[in-house]
Amino acid sequence: MPQGITGVVMANVNHLAARAELLRQTRRFFDQHGFLETQPPCLSRDCVVDAYLDPLAIETNTLGISDPRLPERFYLQTSPESAMKRMLAGGAPSIYSIGPVFRGGEAGQLHNIEFTMLEWYEVGGDFESAMRLTGQFACEMLGTDGYDSIRYRDAFAEQLGFDPIDVATDDLFDTVAGLDAILAATIADDRDQMLDYLLSAQIAPSLGQRRPLLLTDYPLPQAALAKPSSHDDQCAARFELYVRGVEVANGYDELLDAEVLSARYAENNRKRIASGRPRLATETTLLDAMREGLPPCSGVAMGVDRLLMLRVGADRLEDVMPFGIWNA
Repeated sequence: MPQGITGVVMANVNHLAARAELLRQTRRFFDQHGFLETQPPCLSRDCVVDAYLDPLAIETNTLGISDPRLPERFYLQTSPESAMKRMLAGGAPSIYSIGPVFRGGEAGQLHNIEFTMLEWYEVGGDFESAMRLTGQFACEMLGTDGYDSIRYRDAFAEQLGFDPIDVATDDLFDTVAGLDAILAATIADDRDQMLDYLLSAQIAPSLGQRRPLLLTDYPLPQAALAKPSSHDDQCAARFELYVRGVEVANGYDELLDAEVLSARYAENNRKRIASGRPRLATETTLLDAMREGLPPCSGVAMGVDRLLMLRVGADRLEDVMPFGIWNA
């Protein structure tokens, strides 16, 4: 990568131009599909309670303002999901945003603590419409002639020879241990982590090698904020987009039941505590918005930097970012 006169390593100038063009095409795509662009805040008083994502906290007393209405701390958002769903609950139409998000502890070939996320919500959308729009967008941005799909259960059956939902936990452990015994001992009590490891290590590298691929119908315990599937009661209406072995997007037929979300938050906190992470507040602004009434909708979150990396044939996120965390 070129070094500027300031001595700071910066991404290839051609990639800056490619990023600008990708953003122009992205806005044009969603504008033409009837979405409105929004600008959710990066700082918020709470965050989505995820078992494995770590939000970065900023103490309010460091912000130079004091008001009894303010919380003790704010969080840099891991996703604009909470704010965007609050907009939907307030009557917003189909919306999208493109902006920075932050995740603690994430740095590497495919990760950076700060990265750019494209997120959209289609009011009245469902599982099928979300997959269709995601596939169309990926094809247009990557110049492919179509996209493929495979169910999560079928991908495991084809690659590893067992059903990931019905397989006995002991057999699942043995499979992981055959690849990494130390890791297996560490995550033996967490089926989802064992499945995630097998997915990333054994299955994902082969996904989307010919053209974009949607991995669909995740196990229900991995539903996150998706509804249960309408055609498989052991699965969730959740999918991920893979391109040349890289996970690029995560999509849901969005959960509407606030009480189910509250129960999932509690389970996520249990997993956070078990893995040494701090508990996060579960009475959130998102939960309040869902109690007021979230309209039926589908939602998709996509990593813009990963999409650009794949589009230009780069090997690392930092190759297509103006400045990664190491030289920001």
